[in-house]
Amino acid sequence: MEKIILTGDRPTGRLHIGHYVGSLRRRVELQNSGEFSEIYILIADAQALTDNADNPEKVRSNIIEVALDYLACGIDPDKSSIVIQSALPQLPELTFYYANLVTVPRLQRNPTVKSEIEMRKFGEGIPVGFFTYPISQAADITAFKATTVPVGEDQEPMLEQTREIVRKFNSVYGDTLVEPNILLSTNKACLRLPGTDGQAKMSKSLGNCIYLSDTPEEVRRKVMNMYTDPDHLKVTDPGKTEGNTVFTYLDAFCYDGCFAEFLPEYADLEELKEHYRRGGLGDVKVKKFLYSVLEETLEPIRQRRLALQKDIPAIYDILRKGTEEGSRKAASTLNEVRNAMKINYFDDADYIRRQSEEYAKQDK
Repeated sequence: MEKIILTGDRPTGRLHIGHYVGSLRRRVELQNSGEFSEIYILIADAQALTDNADNPEKVRSNIIEVALDYLACGIDPDKSSIVIQSALPQLPELTFYYANLVTVPRLQRNPTVKSEIEMRKFGEGIPVGFFTYPISQAADITAFKATTVPVGEDQEPMLEQTREIVRKFNSVYGDTLVEPNILLSTNKACLRLPGTDGQAKMSKSLGNCIYLSDTPEEVRRKVMNMYTDPDHLKVTDPGKTEGNTVFTYLDAFCYDGCFAEFLPEYADLEELKEHYRRGGLGDVKVKKFLYSVLEETLEPIRQRRLALQKDIPAIYDILRKGTEEGSRKAASTLNEVRNAMKINYFDDADYIRRQSEEYAKQDK
């Protein structure tokens, strides 16, 4: 079986370093590994509209922001197809068919949906489209026959629901859809990078993000204001590294070579942590080190993005070509689904012939 990747993001804002360590960095590695025959990266604008229906311009304007971030991080349009979700009519059709295979209580039990509803404070006013987006996501994944879905751990319940839909469909209609596997980061700190304020999740709506396109000055300001150990009041105080956002970010971004370059008095991150734990190491020094580590990653991305945004029509051409490729793949899958469900009325010549023969017998 061919190995195919499907992944993507909702275009509700510029991408941040949580996206980078959680999925983007890994996508580029997988893209360049040569292990996958097809890679589709979905800009999920239709899903973004499920909770932004009254602000379509927000979604529209962020299509280009997300595309620029992808390309600046190393997504190669010659190796990966960047697809705009709303331009594929096959996806809502698949969603409609799959909706008959999922119960309302099962959707209500989805942990990701529950947490997102709570975070957005929908209460009883949750839009139906948002409530059912696990089904929409299943349509996205299966339309491309993805075998691998690299996402953050918070999306694991969503992928499990996709697998349930695939198993149900195949048991009812025959072996048609591919059951995908999740691919999580091997770096535990990358599974869910906290916000700069120490909140469990980096979120655009909470204003606790460091964006990939932030200027050096913006990155420095955000790092220097970052949440650390609230009990580490003086340099001499022992400090906690667990739950300390600065050290979590270092876990995600730092490697041993960073110390030779930016902080040569320490051999590695564990030695730095040990000094902080026993006291005698101030937050400012650690934050300055983190800023240098982040800038080593962000500066090349920033420069590539500045170059790319000089030719916006070329970016839209990349999106158009990728979307056309995605549409061909989704159309092929939809045709197989319709055949399996016996709703290919005008394409099944044998069925039409058999019916014709049956009625001909009745006339005799």
